[in-house]
Amino acid sequence: MTLAVAAAAVLVVGLLAGCAATPAATGAVATATEGVTHAQNDRVPEGAVWTQHYFPSADGVELHADVLLPEGLAEGQKVPAILSAGAYFGHSGEMTVEGFAHTGPSGRFTDLVTEGGLLDRGYALVLVDTRGYGGSAGCAELLAGPGERADVSAAIGWAAAQPWSTGSVGMYGKSQDAVTALVGSTLDHPALKGVIAMEPIWDIYRNMRSGGVPRTTISSVSEVYNTIATLPQMPDDDPRYLANAGYDGPTGPHPECTVVNTATYMDPNEDSETWRVRDLPERAKGTSTPLFVTQGFLEWNTEAEGIEEFLAGHEGPQRAWLGQWDHKRGNDRTPDGRLETGREGWFDEALSFYDEHLKGIAPPVAYPPVAIQDSTGAWRAQDTWPVSDRTATVGLGGGSYVDDGLPAGPRNAFVARSEPVPAATRITGTPRVALDAHGHGNVFVRLHDVAPDGTAVVFDEQVSALRPGATAVELRSTDWTLPAGHVLAVQIGTVEPGVPYANDWLVTPSRETVTVRDARLTLALDDPSDDAGLPGAPAPWLQTYRQTNASKPAAAAPSFTLPGRTG
Repeated sequence: MTLAVAAAAVLVVGLLAGCAATPAATGAVATATEGVTHAQNDRVPEGAVWTQHYFPSADGVELHADVLLPEGLAEGQKVPAILSAGAYFGHSGEMTVEGFAHTGPSGRFTDLVTEGGLLDRGYALVLVDTRGYGGSAGCAELLAGPGERADVSAAIGWAAAQPWSTGSVGMYGKSQDAVTALVGSTLDHPALKGVIAMEPIWDIYRNMRSGGVPRTTISSVSEVYNTIATLPQMPDDDPRYLANAGYDGPTGPHPECTVVNTATYMDPNEDSETWRVRDLPERAKGTSTPLFVTQGFLEWNTEAEGIEEFLAGHEGPQRAWLGQWDHKRGNDRTPDGRLETGREGWFDEALSFYDEHLKGIAPPVAYPPVAIQDSTGAWRAQDTWPVSDRTATVGLGGGSYVDDGLPAGPRNAFVARSEPVPAATRITGTPRVALDAHGHGNVFVRLHDVAPDGTAVVFDEQVSALRPGATAVELRSTDWTLPAGHVLAVQIGTVEPGVPYANDWLVTPSRETVTVRDARLTLALDDPSDDAGLPGAPAPWLQTYRQTNASKPAAAAPSFTLPGRTG
């Protein structure tokens, strides 16, 4: 018998023994060969067997994994693995010490097991701590860096090679572990058959700086992840886990890890190696791993920046839920029970995606490639995103403003308004503004939807440092419909103060007068009258967003017209 076969036999026997023979206890600790069930540890989901494992990654870093297998898995039976890799799987808590009585696997994706029925449908769940987090050694690093890429690749290969694995792996994540899922999709790893990424960061640089203007994220994000990386873990964790967890702690062998991590986030040079290796839209070009994503266009955390470029470069099958929510999972609900996206069936569709690409089972329902909700709250089906029937570049004229960093007024901003649109007009994709501006400082571009009664809401915005001569401003991707009779108002001026999260730019006003000789806005437009409607309700966040982002753009005579549909 070879060592590999012997190890596999020990693992299966150990799992079966863990299910049947281990005395009941409330906090039993799993090993690689001794599985633990819910009856033995109440942090293990019902119907699961928990084991713990260690395996190598690049640079000599050891990674830790918690594995949840279906309870009662027969000897020799194999299942595909759903992998999530990231910072949030430490045994003491996701982002803080959560006060557990004893150790156990992270509950971050217990909903996938309980609501989604992942294990019952014949999958394993693998939770891997990337370097610097949980039970893994090494230094935590800025998102999507070389170490994290190596860890994701190692985790996919490890999960595919386990004796219980069919060799097919899917990835699942939201927010930070959705970033690692995107990283996985850019590897084109042969074992990775499908990726689900909810609310990821599509372009790491743009989450830290907008056109060269820093955001609070250059310090706040590193602070969050340094805190997670140095969380004390559970006293009853095994010695190997605790030794790895202390690698970068204040009393560990590498306290410099957090300092280096903080400095990396603050790199101002967009063309540096720091950001080049983390350019996910560039890395996505030509890749083909099937991809299912969600994106809230009204996000305040992981904004829709870089999504269009990423999806355009990716050449494999794509599915998406897109709409007017903030930082939510597809199955999240409000306290009163309403779905945060407004759409039923997240887990049915997600598991059907895995069934198709990891098991070769045809979907029981003809799900649309893209389910999307616009600013009216209505859902529609599309084959791809964005879809437009015309592109318009409109002149906004010129003006001047003082870059003083104060609330908008006639001195520090100017506004160009459209003629009222005669029919509902959707602005989709990624709006862009080109400026011929002279002067030193920053620019703030905001798009307002103005109703006939003068009420208005800001639905898109972006900031940039002014470049010599021409400045190109790429706004956030959107899907906003101007109702008939409404006006598009474009505000150009100083970066106004704002509330944390929604407007968190760290600007240094130049106090100089900026003269804009010419400004042009390019939009992808679509007629919503021929939408293929889908069931679904408005996302609850949409109403909140409209209330909190009500605006009063300056009055101005109409100076441009949004073209209507032709043909």
